[in-house]
Parts: sequence; structure tokens; C-alpha cells
Amino acid sequence: MNTTVSSFLMKHNFVNHIDVLALAQGILDDMRRGLKKQPSDQDMIHTFCNPPKDTAKNQSVIVIDAGGTNFRSCLVTFDAAGVPSISDMEKTRMPGVERELSRKEFFEQIAQNLEHLKNKSDRIGFCFSYPMEIQNDGDGILLGFSKEVKAPEVVGSKVGECLKAALAEHGWNTIKQVTMCNDTTSALLAGAATAGDTHRYSSYIGYILGTGMNAAYLQPATRHCEESSDEAIQIDKQIIVCESGKYKNINRSDFDIEFDKTTVKPGSFFLEKQCSGAYLGPVSTIILQTAAKEGLFSEKMAAELVKMEPLTLIEMDKYLHSPYNKDCVLGKLACEIATEQDCDILFQLLDAIVERSARCSAAILSACAIQTGAGKNASNPICILCNGTTFYKTYKVRERTYGYLDEVLTNKLGIFWDIVSAENDITLGTAIAGLI
Repeated sequence: MNTTVSSFLMKHNFVNHIDVLALAQGILDDMRRGLKKQPSDQDMIHTFCNPPKDTAKNQSVIVIDAGGTNFRSCLVTFDAAGVPSISDMEKTRMPGVERELSRKEFFEQIAQNLEHLKNKSDRIGFCFSYPMEIQNDGDGILLGFSKEVKAPEVVGSKVGECLKAALAEHGWNTIKQVTMCNDTTSALLAGAATAGDTHRYSSYIGYILGTGMNAAYLQPATRHCEESSDEAIQIDKQIIVCESGKYKNINRSDFDIEFDKTTVKPGSFFLEKQCSGAYLGPVSTIILQTAAKEGLFSEKMAAELVKMEPLTLIEMDKYLHSPYNKDCVLGKLACEIATEQDCDILFQLLDAIVERSARCSAAILSACAIQTGAGKNASNPICILCNGTTFYKTYKVRERTYGYLDEVLTNKLGIFWDIVSAENDITLGTAIAGLI
């Protein structure tokens, strides 16, 4: 790395070459505290759900995928050979985005969104990408919405139970089951479904790195005994959703601290804010503008960077993939104003951001892999299904994550793994959840 860039990042406490194993151990310790019901950053949500041993056959399930501003719904049908097909797909707006809704209005809108699927199945798999407390009957109690959805009366409700009632009012036949799940649970289940040979993998992890970030893993049956208590905590084998983005015990640069103050929930989601797509662009803007003010760029280039609008991940990524592409803001500056040294510094600063993201991803996956207790045999690795455009499309994030996993898990710890992807993974995994 250019010594000017290195000195600048060091001055502002920005560490891009994070020790992956050390961070993984910190995340793992926090996970284990959460499992023992001790204070922890990560939520460690029990799902009471395991990958099914047999493939679904001759069954249909209604699938709902709700998160952010979008509400998608479809029918997934498994044929006699267990091959899934998707039909009746519709995409609409998430209820509560355009105006505030009461609880009754919220579920009334969902029922309207599902009218095209009326009575096509008596089971529903519902991927609901908001914080929930999963119940042992598969339902989920909503803990809160993100800022996009305005329906405060829904918080604290059993989502599946309320949905069943709304559908009954619309004349639906009895719904036997509504299974609520998180997108990381769906990803994990989709990974298990792609295995084919059920003995191929020893355990499973689902990882999302897109606009946001989260992970889920298959927790083995364990029993924790505390020295200070006679009570033992028994955890049955099940998928655990970590809420990894909430982990806080990480190095934060001046740029991270400054950006955090501008977010909707300052003082939270420290790990997510260092590696997911919603945050990489804004943080990179602060870094570039600070560097411009401190003399790292030529006078003309610095003047343009200081007045630049906040970057998106797409814009910064375009530059990293093609530094002299005039179709992006930074590429246009590189062609028309920047010196050769400006372009080099610009590239290295942005590359440091995605390098850190890849190392954080590797640390999260390493912690989950260690906690599964599996992957000790090269012929029986852990299956990791990764989902998200930040992971797959951002400059070298996927390749670097692979490299750090190989270094930490395989070479240092003797844990073997395999990263897979699947078409329509969240839809498929949610369908499987609906039939468990």
C-alpha cells in the first residue's frame, strides 16, 4: 500500500487488515454468551427448526418474502421427484411504507396482496426480514420494524396468527400452518436442499451480505452448566439466527464514528456498518473527503471530491472494477481531472474499505463454522450458502473471503467448508420452512 495512504488510514485508526481469527474469536465468545442467556451483542434467536431429512414431494406451499419496501408472494410446488417450481409470482409494495397503518389495516393489506394465491395451499412460509422472537410453533412475535414500515400497532403481535385471522375474513380455507423465518434461515435451508446426497455435508450456514448483513448456523445439541448456578441450559439441535451485525467489540475508525452519528440508530450495528452494502458508499465518501481536506489529492481533484454527493456502493464499486470508466462519477474525475497519483490513492482508499468488508465476512463465517462443531473431515465439509449482491458483485469481496476462510478455517483450524449458491434461494428455503 502507498505509504501516504497507509499513514492517513493509521492516523484515523482505520484498520483494513483485521486479524480475522481474533475477530472471529470475539464474535464466537459473544455468540456463546447469548446462547447462555448472558448479556451479548448478538440476539442468538432460536428457530426451533432443522433442515428436513427428506425432500418435499407432491406438495405446494405459499411463499411470502417481505422486507424493506417490497412484498413478494408466489406458490412453490414440489413434484413427485422433489423438484420445485415457482408460479404465480407477484411483487407489490410492503404494507405500511406509504402511510401509517393500524394492525388491522396492515394484515388486511397483506391479505389483499395474497388474493391471487387464495386456497392454493394450506401452508405458508413467511420470510419476514424484521426482528422477531420465533416461537416453538413456528410463529413469530414482531419486535420492531425498520424506518420504512409504519405500523407500530403490529409490534408485539404474533404475525402468523394475525395473518391467519385476516385470511379467514377473506374467505380462505383453514390455513394449517404459517411458518415465520428470517432470510438467513431460508438461505441455510436452501443450502441444505442443494446438497443432493444428504451425507455430503456435516452442517450448514446461511449468510446474507447485501444491503444488510446477517448469519445463521446449525447449532448442535448442547448443555451448558454455570458454576454460579445449579441450573443447566439445554439447547436442542436447531438453526440459530445470530443478528451478527449487532456485534460491537470491533475497532472503529474516525470515519466509522462520524458516519454512525448520521444513521437512524447510532451506537448500534457496528459490525454491519463496516461491511454491508448500505454503508460502504457513505463511509467511503467520508474517507475520500477527509483525505481531500488533508492534502492527499491534487488541488483540482480535492476540490471536486469535497463537493461530491455521497457515493453509493454501486458508484464506488464501478470505479474499483473500471477506474477510467466515464459512466461513473469517480471514473469521470479520473479521466478529466485526476493525476496518476490521484487515481492510485483513490483506488487504494476504496480498496481498503472492501478489504475490511471481506475480512469481517470471513470472521463471521469462521465463528459460525467453529460453533457448528462440524467440518472436521474434508469429505464431509460445512455447507455455506451465501446470498447478496455485496458478497457476489462487489470488487474482490467474494474472492478475498474465500482466501481468508481457507487460511483461518482450513489451514489453522482444520475445519473444511464449501460455499454454494442456489437460484431463487430465499424463495426455495422459505418454501421448505413452510413445509417443515
